[in-house]
Amino acid sequence: MQLSFHKQIIKLLRYLLYAPLNWLRYLLRMDSTVPVSRLFGFDRGTSIDRYYIEQFLKKHAARIHGDVLEIAENTYTMRYGTNPVSHVLHAVEGNPNATFVGNLETGENIPQNAYDCMILTQTLPFIYDTRAVIRNCYQALKKGGTILITVPCISQISRYDMDRWGDYWRFTDMGLRRLFEETFDPKKISTEIFGNVYAAKAFLYGVACEDVNLKLLQPVDPDYQLIICLIAEK
Repeated sequence: MQLSFHKQIIKLLRYLLYAPLNWLRYLLRMDSTVPVSRLFGFDRGTSIDRYYIEQFLKKHAARIHGDVLEIAENTYTMRYGTNPVSHVLHAVEGNPNATFVGNLETGENIPQNAYDCMILTQTLPFIYDTRAVIRNCYQALKKGGTILITVPCISQISRYDMDRWGDYWRFTDMGLRRLFEETFDPKKISTEIFGNVYAAKAFLYGVACEDVNLKLLQPVDPDYQLIICLIAEK
């Protein structure tokens, strides 16, 4: 009886030790059709796309200074900026974080030659006329100003945005670069990509960074672009 009890305890400890790994293996099986989260993993912890986005912004934090415009909130401006003067744009009234209301697609109420840096994370997919947005961002930047862009390539639909403004686009690094080259000097544009098949599967299932081996998110496979980042200077 005592030996049997000890065996049961050992069996339980092994289960607790390996359960997260076994659960993740099950989660990423090809025959699973139901996501763990439809909120990009935000309800579980840190979403995988934001993990990449924050790596990108941290790497280029030196560009976040002076008058900085961010969309909807100033989280990244204040986290990575150097003594920034924060400006927050929102498309409609009612956002307490916004310092002004304007429309990047039409240019309405968007100042010109005003910003040293603009941060647009995951914004372009939800605006139909992306070319107009890029032109209006160019006009809004001061000479020598920089825009930091992130967009998805592999992603679920954002139901929240689809029901409010629309969810229109996914990009590749080639497509995003060509769009910006229509307005910005091609020599002053650079792109970076993040992602691989492991990251793509985990992200589509709604798995959070806290659920996965972060080392497996690091390899970059250009055929499985999860997040595309772009820097363009006026």
